[in-house]
Amino acid sequence: MLALAPAYADQDTPLQTLPPIVVTAPMQEKPLTVITDPKAPRQPVPASDGADFLKTIPGFSTIRKGGSNGDPVLRGMAGSRLNILVDGGQVGGGCPSRMDPPTAYVSPQLYDRVTVIKGPQTVLYGPGNSAGTVLFERDFKRYASPGISVDGSLLGGSAGRNDQTIDLRAGTPDVYMAVDANHTHAQDYKDGDGNHVHSSWDRWNANAALGWTPDDDTRIELSAGKGNGQAAYAFSGMDGAQFLHDSAGLKLEHERPGAIFSRIEAQLYYNYIDHVMDNYTLRHPSPSSMMPMAMASDVDRRTVGGRVAATFAWTEALSLVTGMDGSTSINRSRMGGPAGGRLPDYRDQPWQRDARMGSLGLFGELSWNMAERDRLISGARMDRAQVRGYDLALPANAIMGGMSMGNVAAGVDASRSSTLPAGFVRYEHDLAAQPVTFYAGIGYVQRFPDYWELFGRHADKSLPSFLRLQPEQTTQLDVGLQYNDTRLKAWVSGYLGVVHDFIVMDYGTGMTASQASNVNARIAGGEAGLVYSLGARWKADATLAWAWGQNQSEHRPLPQMPPLETRLGLTYDTGAWSVGGLWRIAAAQHRVAVGQGNIVGQDLGPSGGFGVFSLNGGYRVSRALTLSAGIDNLFDKTYAEHVNAASVGLVGYVNTVRVNEPGRTLWMKLDIKY
Repeated sequence: MLALAPAYADQDTPLQTLPPIVVTAPMQEKPLTVITDPKAPRQPVPASDGADFLKTIPGFSTIRKGGSNGDPVLRGMAGSRLNILVDGGQVGGGCPSRMDPPTAYVSPQLYDRVTVIKGPQTVLYGPGNSAGTVLFERDFKRYASPGISVDGSLLGGSAGRNDQTIDLRAGTPDVYMAVDANHTHAQDYKDGDGNHVHSSWDRWNANAALGWTPDDDTRIELSAGKGNGQAAYAFSGMDGAQFLHDSAGLKLEHERPGAIFSRIEAQLYYNYIDHVMDNYTLRHPSPSSMMPMAMASDVDRRTVGGRVAATFAWTEALSLVTGMDGSTSINRSRMGGPAGGRLPDYRDQPWQRDARMGSLGLFGELSWNMAERDRLISGARMDRAQVRGYDLALPANAIMGGMSMGNVAAGVDASRSSTLPAGFVRYEHDLAAQPVTFYAGIGYVQRFPDYWELFGRHADKSLPSFLRLQPEQTTQLDVGLQYNDTRLKAWVSGYLGVVHDFIVMDYGTGMTASQASNVNARIAGGEAGLVYSLGARWKADATLAWAWGQNQSEHRPLPQMPPLETRLGLTYDTGAWSVGGLWRIAAAQHRVAVGQGNIVGQDLGPSGGFGVFSLNGGYRVSRALTLSAGIDNLFDKTYAEHVNAASVGLVGYVNTVRVNEPGRTLWMKLDIKY
């Protein structure tokens, strides 16, 4: 039942057992793994999408394009180097300009857990995870008796920000159902100088699941979801006028306690996105721009995939997870304008297929407790990746069928495929009589060029380029320490890698066309963090993240590398209420490769450092109600992240080199849990 008394801690309950009211520093829970609760309030202002959420985790940054739908970057690596799975399935954006990364379709508060695995240190979740793997997951357990639960929140803040979230679950020992939905909205925000940034958004999502649990060890679930929205962009000549998303899934999980063949899990999923970009829904076409008339581009992507995995536990010390996974996706596009405009209505135009991409992989991951304090985790996988491009451009004077095409424009369809091995081995050791774990692991992964590197806006969509671009080959060493006792939790991790055929995007200048090319590279960096209880009610936390990259082939830095960053936090928590501060400091970044970048953005030149101070507070009204609030960027500083997209000259807006971050932002959130 609903408890109305504040959740004060008594003398017999240590205050540190209560979770923080406002999260400012998600910590690495075990070697290379961060597990965090996306429903908990956090500072900066609670996230509007998946990338917004991930940027609060040390090692992540976000390429800002507007107010929402930024692109996540882990250790300086973006795009398909970061493998993102939502409820176990892949969600691929369709925009050639990367307006809709996978995280644009994720509402974090609708999930129970977000897990980040850094580096190529797992093989269980698909190919190409050279930077890491992110899992947005929901948890369902069998009901012991009929029951119902409600988890919801209301958020209000500066720039008209307002969010509503509801997660309703009910069930019996035999069946359960879940329905969740959210809506998020904001107007254009202002930077520290008071200038409006073209950044408004409005988005909604809804999901439903029906499950059958005939016994404690079996679960079968059918799920479906839908969403849509709009987003204004300061980095582009167009805005996102539609983010339509449909999904469906079927899961089976069965445990066999005590048996060698101890678990089987299987999944099928379907994801479809229909994304519309235009220059007239959220802005007025500028006669002096490159698109003076009302124009629209409609792209869609249909992804179908599945996974089956079995767990074998030969002893308590030795277990193996093995199986196979795969997916295929088709991208299409059409162009035009609004109904009654100078261009034909884009909705009446035929779809043109751009690409078909797919992969099929086999994997196995072995865990071996060699001794009381020694563990060895290793894995291997093999993927077969295939892609077919449509209407690829031919170079001048190309020869087809023994006849020269001269300078006649023509397009051809072509296919290519690659076999991609991957594997890792990691040793973990708990030091005797100390709460310290040391680990060291080496991983190898090959990543096939993704849709944006082969067919995106900044790719050379020609047949020679399509056939020439090679898969990346990353070999990386990860080492670190974990410390965990009642007063101090601390960790440090470092990595050193060699990347053959690293894919760099050259954005081109003047008459030089943009294109993707392969280079050899070196990467290095690390993260560290600690949480220390200064007393019964005071807690301090600190995190540090650094990433470095060098283009060995061209003797210049790798582009889009975030600068050294630290976050310092101090919290006073009585158990019923808390108040805290967060000071985020980023160093200047002078190691740049102007004109080069990734599939999202390019280096725009050196950037200066900055420091931003924020305050937060919270009150546990009861077991069911928690009120939290914050002031981000308390001193209204004007700044922009180094890893960023270039802003474009929009009528009525101040043009800056990079898209500036929000100025002073106030927010308040009410969480309801029953």
